[in-house]
Amino acid sequence: MIVGVPKESYPGERRVALVPAVIPTLAKVGLEVVIESRAGEEAGYPDSAYVEKGGKILADRAAVFASADIIAQVLCYGSNDVTGAADLPLLRRDQLLIGFLRPFGSAEVVQQIAAAGVTAFSVELIPRTTRAQSMDALSSMATICGYKAVLIAAETAIRIFPMMTTAAGTITPARVFIIGAGVAGLQAISTARRLGAVASAYDMRAASKEQVQSLGGRFVELPIEAQNAQDARGYGTVQDESFYARQRELLTRVVAESDVVISAAVIPGKKSPVLVTADMVKGMAPGSVIVDLAAERGGNCELTRVGETVQAEGVTIIGTINLASTVPYHASQMYSRNLSNFIAYIVKDGKLQLNQQDEIIRETMVTRGGEIVNARARDFFKLPALAATH
Repeated sequence: MIVGVPKESYPGERRVALVPAVIPTLAKVGLEVVIESRAGEEAGYPDSAYVEKGGKILADRAAVFASADIIAQVLCYGSNDVTGAADLPLLRRDQLLIGFLRPFGSAEVVQQIAAAGVTAFSVELIPRTTRAQSMDALSSMATICGYKAVLIAAETAIRIFPMMTTAAGTITPARVFIIGAGVAGLQAISTARRLGAVASAYDMRAASKEQVQSLGGRFVELPIEAQNAQDARGYGTVQDESFYARQRELLTRVVAESDVVISAAVIPGKKSPVLVTADMVKGMAPGSVIVDLAAERGGNCELTRVGETVQAEGVTIIGTINLASTVPYHASQMYSRNLSNFIAYIVKDGKLQLNQQDEIIRETMVTRGGEIVNARARDFFKLPALAATH
């Protein structure tokens, strides 16, 4: 069986789905790897590094799709709405497609992927279980986003982060406030602390308090309680508008006192809740910075513009998306390990083992045999439940 790695085509995307180091791992389970020429170049992995590890370089994209049984991508058509459709004619029936697929994005796009006849797996849907931890690409990329968000904030802020005692007096440390203490938020706390800032964080999930404190952050407690704050997979859940209104009211003071706000409150498949209003921005000191990691889903700040940096009331609001791609070497390395672990999990002795009773396989498989087979995706798109034969 052959795994094919095409060059990422989304504008500005510098990651690559598999790095040379994982080729021997895949060879052990009976897989060959073919790579489109220069696919890893922008991430720091030249063609020669792939050849050295036993990979085979193919000159063009069509050749990769034509020869591969499994296509490994970072951004598949579902999450690449700019150039992804060009890959549709290259896909063939019963080929496997694995990568970020945005399974709760456009119903039409997911239907088109299904119509191509491929068995598509969405890495966003990897269960957050101990067994699947080594395959959790969403957490890997969130780690990088949390790190990079703080660096961007530090570069943009008009204040320095660490406390300094100088001949010109003592400079107080910057105050960084993180909203949403998931994987990205926790990494943001760590990075802000490493740079010498005072970090505090809020999350509606009480379980995150201990994690925030273990990293040296101060946990901001609000006198409101979320109903069923997290789902079975550990993600935050949607609350009613009255909860968010009260939350905004209570967060106003904390936001006003902060030099930097990093918001990372994302709910899978849903629009991001607005937690920082235009009025709250007005209350911040001039020169403050907001980095909105939820920008792609509408943003946690009312004034965020997707993919843009805007100024309002002297505050810089950064809505950059695809931050993981700005650190392509390590983002590719982490993603590649997640992906190769998943591929090695579904292949035994060079043959596919797609046991639908297995939670990891069942939860991540989005399309098969021309149908959208994922129960959560069908429910999200309000499609009737499939007959048990699937």
